[in-house]
Amino acid sequence: MIQQEIAALLPRLRRFARTVTYHREDADDLVQIAVERALGRSEQWEPGTRLDSWLFRIMKNAWIDEVRSRMRRDAVFAPEEAGEHVGDDYAEAHQQRIAIQQAVSRLSDEHRMVVALVLVDGLPYKEAAEVLEIPIGTLTSRLVRARTALQELLSDQARNV
Repeated sequence: MIQQEIAALLPRLRRFARTVTYHREDADDLVQIAVERALGRSEQWEPGTRLDSWLFRIMKNAWIDEVRSRMRRDAVFAPEEAGEHVGDDYAEAHQQRIAIQQAVSRLSDEHRMVVALVLVDGLPYKEAAEVLEIPIGTLTSRLVRARTALQELLSDQARNV
């Protein structure tokens, strides 16, 4: 049953959404929109094809729609959870995670989606290219540029500390 298969994919969908949107609330909204669209259009899914890729594509398109429909402020604020572990033993690891999240958030949407699908969720290049509806060569070049940009952003942050 498609509902059960979608439910089993929720952790992966949420992880992808968190990487793409960078905000917990936006991620939750994006997952909800994608699941609603998938359930409402379940007859469009072709059995025998990958349900996760179909859902990732729905999420990608929903996020593009969302970005186009709202005006985002230029300022990026640290998420509420950024201050949760100040002073405990995990502070350094937490700071590293925040630095990585901030670096990923500064990537373009195209690069963030590639990073989310390939590096975070572990999709093979071919399937990630299908989800994003781009040639595999474009995916690999975006991934190289995204990795380079992340390295530069993280080195800049380390120098500024």
